[in-house]
Order: sequence, then structure tokens, then C-alpha cells
Amino acid sequence: MATIKKEGVYFVEQMYTNCLAEAAYYIQSGDEAVVIDPLREPDPYIQMAQKHGAKIKYVFETHFHADFVSGHLDLAKKTGATIVYGPTAQPNFEAYIAKDGEEFKVGKVTIKALHTPGHTMESTTYLLIDDEGKEVAIFTGDTLFIGDVGRPDLAVKTDLTKEDLAGHLYDSLRNKIMPLPDEMIVFPGHGAGSACGKHLAKETYDTLGNQKQTNYALQPMSKEEFIKVVTEGLLPPPQYFPKNAVLNKMGYESYDAVVEKAFTPMTVEDVEKAIAQGAVVLDVRTPDEFRKGHIPSALNIGLDGGMFAVWVGTIVEDLNTPIVLITPENRERETITRLARVGYDHVLGFLNDGMQEWAQAGKEIATVESVSAEEFARLYEEGKTAVLDVRRPGEYAAGHVKGALNYPVDYLQQHLAELDKSKKYYIHCAGGYRSMIACSILKRHGFEQVVDVMGGYNAIKQTNIPKEEAVATV
Repeated sequence: MATIKKEGVYFVEQMYTNCLAEAAYYIQSGDEAVVIDPLREPDPYIQMAQKHGAKIKYVFETHFHADFVSGHLDLAKKTGATIVYGPTAQPNFEAYIAKDGEEFKVGKVTIKALHTPGHTMESTTYLLIDDEGKEVAIFTGDTLFIGDVGRPDLAVKTDLTKEDLAGHLYDSLRNKIMPLPDEMIVFPGHGAGSACGKHLAKETYDTLGNQKQTNYALQPMSKEEFIKVVTEGLLPPPQYFPKNAVLNKMGYESYDAVVEKAFTPMTVEDVEKAIAQGAVVLDVRTPDEFRKGHIPSALNIGLDGGMFAVWVGTIVEDLNTPIVLITPENRERETITRLARVGYDHVLGFLNDGMQEWAQAGKEIATVESVSAEEFARLYEEGKTAVLDVRRPGEYAAGHVKGALNYPVDYLQQHLAELDKSKKYYIHCAGGYRSMIACSILKRHGFEQVVDVMGGYNAIKQTNIPKEEAVATV
């Protein structure tokens, strides 16, 4: 966690969550504190306040988030804090709507709301001013990232086009943020890996002066040039984004109730009944464990290999899908929490003792065929392979197996009709995480002849298999 402080006046903790590339902020001065853009579960912020002997006075929201369900409602209910949004926000619950330039006292410091529309129309940046009137830091949400700016196509129900919003963003950056002092710290809402922008840096904070020099979006250009550069090359956002934005605006079930309901051990019979009634079995073990044995039709999205919650939100198309979990031992609650962060509140429970219990009951166990990169290269040379590359278009264009089809796993389910169930597909991504997601999707939809190429393109490119660069299919 990044920390800045002025002894005896204030301190700021950046509470960064890697699997969502999301930054929440805890700011305390004296015995008063605020939280900016909290995650769904309120306890980390409550515990922070208790540890430092403070009361949480405000929960500041920079906008209606699309990529996660914020914890504003539960946090406010448990602490008595006031939820604050910027101008034009119209939440479906009690909240204070700040005016542009309005100031909030917190202990010895002031937090000033700067209306910075563009990512969304209610987007607001919060400026921290110390006890001597010095402007210390800005909390920019998705208005300004390190190395990038927020994409202008994620607003909830608006008549404005992405070009309209990009124009507002241009004005917000140049009129509200860029005139601020160069030494000020920029604390954004996200880092590298977030789909809320295109070119986010791995750093999670920087000085505004450095961003003015290095961030492409802050360079001298006309509004028309800015609109073009910010809107071009945007991939479709994960399908769950607009649904999470609606939850954040309209309200949701309490986190505690969701966890209590979901933390339910299930028998083999319970799981079979749930599957018969349409539940999805979500197996969050490693790709290798899944490969060796899983419940037929289970979906594999590994808890540890990537941005788990984002991948669930990308692949499982209905937030109300009933889900049965297969998890690593003692990681059931963690899995439920990470699903709740993106609005998947309908977990029925988890198979008690996991695959061991399933096997002991004598139930059918499915596997995924796999080959090494070397064996794949040999089969390719013999002309026996139909190759399916499930990486993203940019990765594919930078280098791929000659003749490989490219269907990014993000959008694979929308293109299944273009694939042939009678063919045997050799599937790879970059390292093996996404290819197993793809294998599980295909097997769920009746593609029985799927083979995972272990180690992905990272291993394949070490072989002498023919490679080429080209434009992606999807």
C-alpha cells in the first residue's frame, strides 16, 4: 500500500487490489476519516478506522463504477458515514450530491470536490488540501490514470455519444486538473490490467507534473485530436460493466447477507440437483488441477492465475446465474467475496471436500487432453492440427502460429457457431490460464475434441513452428 502523510495532520493509505487493478483510499486527519471508492466488503476500512481510533465521516464516490460493485452502502450503514457523489449523480438511495468546488472538512484537512465529467457525467475528482492550504493530492477515479485517461463509453444510460463524453473529458483535464500544482500526487482509481482505459501504467500513483510530460492524453492537442485518440482502438468492455454500474446506482443486497447465503457446504446430490436446475459449476482451481479431473460441463476460471473476478464477469453472462463452487481447500469465503465484488451474488454453495468427494461418490470425471509445445510442433508439421489462438487481437497480431484462428476467449462464446465440432482444436493462449478457460467453454458447448497446448505461445515460440504477424480475426 502506498502511503503519504504529514505528521500530526493527516495520512493517506492507498488500498490496492491487484486482481481488479482497483485502488480505494483511506484518509484520516485527527479522529475523522474518509474512504474513497471502497470495494464491496466494508470490514477492511472499518478495521483501519478502529486501528487508528477514527470515525469514518464520509464515503466519497468518484462515479458510478462499472468494473466492480462498490461498498458505499454497507460502509455507510455500518459506520453512519455520509455517501457523497459529485454533481449530476442521481443515486437510488440516500446520498449527498456535492456542488462543484464544494469543500468538506475532515479533521485538520479539507477535501474539495472538482466536477470532472467525461468518463461519466457525474465523474468527480477529490482534492486533498492540508492544514496550511497546500494542495497535496488528487483522487481522480477514472478521469485520469497513470499513463492514460478513462474510456468515455461506459456511462450508465446516457444520450451522449462516446465522442461527446470525450469532449467533456478534454475540458475537465485541461480546465480542472492540469492547472493544479505539478508536485501534487495523482492517485487514480485503477492501474495496469483494468479495462477502464487503454494504456494504464503499472505504477499506481505519480506526480501531476510527470503525467503532464508523459501521459499521451495530456499533451498539447486540439479537442478534435483528443477525441480521436481517446476513442480509437477501444475494445468492447466486459459484458458485466453496465450491470455493475446499475447496481452501484440503484443499490444491492448487503455483502454480509450474500456471504452468509453462499457459504453453504453442498453434498454431491445437492450439486447434481443444482446442475439439473441450470446452475453453473465454477471450478476455480488451477488449470493443471482442472485438466486432470473435473465435473463434466464445469467452467474453469482459476482463482490465482489472472484477474479472476474480471474473467468471471467477462465469461458468465448473467449476474443472476446460480453458481456452485469447486475451490481449493479453505478458500471458499475468498472466492465468494471476489465474486461479490463484481456482482455475482447467487452462489448456491460449494461442494464439500471438492473433487475428492465427487470421485469417492463414483461420479463421472472429465479431463482435458493436453500436449507439450514440442509435441504440438511435431503434430503441426504433420499437418494434423487446427490451431485456435485465444489471445487478444494485439497479442495475435504481434506474432502467432501460421494459419491459427484467432478467437479471443473474451468473445469466444459469441463465435461458437463459426467453429466445427467435428474438428480437433489445439488451443493456446500466452501461458495456459486463458486456454483452459477456453477449453472449458468449448467442452460445455459440446466440443469434445479440444487439446490444450501447455505453456501457451510463450512455449510455442521456442519451437521451430512457422510463425507470422497479421491482423486478428476478431
